[in-house]
Amino acid sequence: MSYDVDLFVIGGGSGGVRAARTAAATGAKVALAEDSRMGGTCVIRGCVPKKLMVFASEFRQSAALAQQYGWSAMAGEFDWKMFRAKLDRELDRLEKVYRNLLNGSGVTIHDARATMADAHTAALSNGNTVTAETILVATGGRPVRPEQPNARLGLVSDDIFNMETLPKSILIIGGGYIASEFACILNGLGVDVTQYYRGAQILRGFDDEARGLVAEMMQEKGINLHLGTNSVEMRSAADADPDMRVPAHEPVPEASADAVGKPVWVKATNGDARVFDAVMFATGRAPNSHGLGLEALGVNINRRGAIEVDEYSKTAVSNIYAIGDVTDRIQLTPVAIREGMAFTETVYKNNPTKPDHELVASAVFTQPELGTVGLTEEQAREIETIDVYCTSFRPMRTAFAERPDRVLMKLIVSKEKRTVLGCQIVAEGAGELIQMVGIAIKAGLTKEDFDRTVAVHPTMSEELVTMQNPVRSA
Repeated sequence: MSYDVDLFVIGGGSGGVRAARTAAATGAKVALAEDSRMGGTCVIRGCVPKKLMVFASEFRQSAALAQQYGWSAMAGEFDWKMFRAKLDRELDRLEKVYRNLLNGSGVTIHDARATMADAHTAALSNGNTVTAETILVATGGRPVRPEQPNARLGLVSDDIFNMETLPKSILIIGGGYIASEFACILNGLGVDVTQYYRGAQILRGFDDEARGLVAEMMQEKGINLHLGTNSVEMRSAADADPDMRVPAHEPVPEASADAVGKPVWVKATNGDARVFDAVMFATGRAPNSHGLGLEALGVNINRRGAIEVDEYSKTAVSNIYAIGDVTDRIQLTPVAIREGMAFTETVYKNNPTKPDHELVASAVFTQPELGTVGLTEEQAREIETIDVYCTSFRPMRTAFAERPDRVLMKLIVSKEKRTVLGCQIVAEGAGELIQMVGIAIKAGLTKEDFDRTVAVHPTMSEELVTMQNPVRSA
């Protein structure tokens, strides 16, 4: 049977774009549809703009630190409008880069929403259809609001980058990495930040000792963190009892019932009730799988909304594949890119390749950052007997300035094989450090290999190769 193209990709994020380009490089005829901006979550409303906000948020503390070193430095007011305008220009530039990469690879771009009419036919929102031998779904994920009254009054992470003005106060509901990162970012930009998390500690799933130190340092920097706390009621501040507005900010403007980003009155499970200039939900993300017509074709979608795939990213329908966050395997951009490359190897290079999801390093860009690779102490304990090497100390850079900042370096080691099973770092620049450690752990190095490595002095990271005795075995 003859098709319009060999491969049709739904989704123009990092994974979809990489798969389209690598497939086209093999000589395949490729088309791609994207109904939003090219670049997807990471480039347009995730990793890239978030990291630029992280950089912006760190300068206030840097100026304060400089004073302790003798500089007559003083951080002024943060100009959100100037930053927003420059950020928008940068995202426009990056989107053009992605478009140029696709065009240069010979990929046909459709700026439209695509749904599946049948297993080989994509129906576009502009009325056109495209037939393809193979379909690749790379539609990513989206932030979700909780199912509670007036949840529409709250922002989600996508909205943060589009705020016209920076709020004076914000309530962030959630305790995952997105909630905690934005709490640190906005606190650094001068916003009065309160964070509610219903669990016992933020950053569930990360190493207990590491996330405990991150939480402690966040509070030290002025974030009003409430654990075991959630919102029970919220409504527009214009409808709230004025006596409950604590503290009193500027007069609250008239707000319609669904005015996102306007002042909101919130009552918490701990009994607190006050008005915040903005509320942000960071309570989870969902795969963008529904409404594509996949279920009718026999593609399995689990109750979380993730497309179910085999180890080669193939769905239950033999010519339909899926990669990236829509499969809810590991929700990281570099993983989606690797999955896209493995797809091309499997389908177009006759080289069946499973994407490697083992020992993937990652970082949480809180302040301080948390870098992690491999097993946490809690995970490793469930598998085998381990030695835990750990140190926590005040780093020279901030100790000299008499600041309370602390660093954590932790290695999880197999007691029998001596291989390093995991590493946790809480420190400024932990994201950069964990990338290097990830190489060593991926290579299967032992604790003795670390010990044989001469330290670079004076650095924080030298502790990774100078810890001689385990602090505990488990």
